[in-house]
Amino acid sequence: MQSIDRAMTVANALATHTTGNGISISDLSKKCELPLSTMHRLLKSMIKQGMVEQDERTKCYRLGTIWLEYGLQVYDSMDYVNKIRPELERLSREVDESVYLSRPAGSEAIIMERIDSENNTIRIYDQLGLRIPMHIGAANKAMLANMSSSKSDAILQKLLPVEQLEPIKITLKQIKKQGYATSHGERTEGTSSVAVAVVDGIGEVVGAISIGVVSFSLTDNRLDFLIEKAIETGKRVSDKLGSNSN
Repeated sequence: MQSIDRAMTVANALATHTTGNGISISDLSKKCELPLSTMHRLLKSMIKQGMVEQDERTKCYRLGTIWLEYGLQVYDSMDYVNKIRPELERLSREVDESVYLSRPAGSEAIIMERIDSENNTIRIYDQLGLRIPMHIGAANKAMLANMSSSKSDAILQKLLPVEQLEPIKITLKQIKKQGYATSHGERTEGTSSVAVAVVDGIGEVVGAISIGVVSFSLTDNRLDFLIEKAIETGKRVSDKLGSNSN
């Protein structure tokens, strides 16, 4: 039982750490009031179980995505979903397209929910649970653009060579300014996507809402309409989660 208590103490310390770069073993040891030798053994065991991850570059520690995967098992009972799903269904009806909810998981994003159009027989179909690198696609870029620069930079440094970092940072600044992201054939040829980030009551990015469409039917007027509806939905969802987005 002592090991479980210690592991949960470490998990809580990592969960409440505010920067995206993780925390060093020495700082973690002090925060949890455990000897370095004990902390080293505990972290090694937690890494093996997927509960903790270590950044290869900084050697700092952060929570592993196993916590999110466990959370998915009780997904339908979460108040978070009860608040968001009606808005996704409403958006899908309004735009007559497939609508997605994604959540960040380290350097990837996981598709958490998909609402398919009842009338549109030509649709984009991405499986629930699909993991996508965070630098790819409108939904992921919308999330990156609204994260703290330290957190987004840490993610991008894992995914891209140095020479590609500055161009994508410029793109993210533009996305942040305009309030939405678009993607055309970036992950799947012949498809486009419009996305907005979802933030919670403390301003943390908790996900993204996106609309997937086939590109051949996408006119400028249609794109403007999708952007408008995505922004409206993102604002309503963020408001429901306690965000002061006004």
